Amino acid sequence: MSHAFPSEIEDILSRLDHTCLRQDCVWNDIEKLLDEGMKYRTASVCIPPSFVRQASDYIQKNNEKYEGYKVRICTVIGFPNGYSTIETKVFEANDAVKNGAGEIDMVLNLGLVKAGRFGEILHEINLIGTACDGRRLKVIIETGLLTDEEKIRLVEVICTSYAEFIKTSTGFSKGGATVSDVELIKSHIKNGRLIKASGGIHTIEEAKALIAAGADRLGASSLVSDIVKRYGDTS
Repeated sequence: MSHAFPSEIEDILSRLDHTCLRQDCVWNDIEKLLDEGMKYRTASVCIPPSFVRQASDYIQKNNEKYEGYKVRICTVIGFPNGYSTIETKVFEANDAVKNGAGEIDMVLNLGLVKAGRFGEILHEINLIGTACDGRRLKVIIETGLLTDEEKIRLVEVICTSYAEFIKTSTGFSKGGATVSDVELIKSHIKNGRLIKASGGIHTIEEAKALIAAGADRLGASSLVSDIVKRYGDTS
């Protein structure tokens, strides 16, 4: 199944975690997301944990319609508030991996951040990273609730952890991804860690600006719709 999107649009899609995390989403919403993820070859589809097993089975049965492209399943733990116990988050991560998730987006405990307990934050990330059993781990820091000093300190911590990505936002709190936050993270990131910008990304222009600022991944629920609206369904 070939596409005729411009190369810059193909690049955006290849970075996109195509997302549906609404509280009221149903299987039909997830099925549509999966079809779009395979059809347009997004980096992953990001879905609630309760749908991961069914989604994994669906991809196995239907990927041949899309030239065998098995879009990766991403799911969330400790979402959206992050204040579950470590034991609960580890169980969620184990369960997600067992059900077929290839990527895990965790929300860290922001109360620990505000209390300056960064050693405990590192411990939590690493325990969950171990539970991910080789799957990619992204840490959501919820930039809209942090000072710049807290963001920088978290970047330093995550860059020494088992996590691969720093993710800006859940999309369920104050604000979302901003160019200034991505630039700030980019200026302090090291050890090969990557950036996922997420929250409030609706248009191609917003996606391009965040990529230019340093985002390696994008999390968005309506970006595919904007691309198809402008370029049509090119399959």
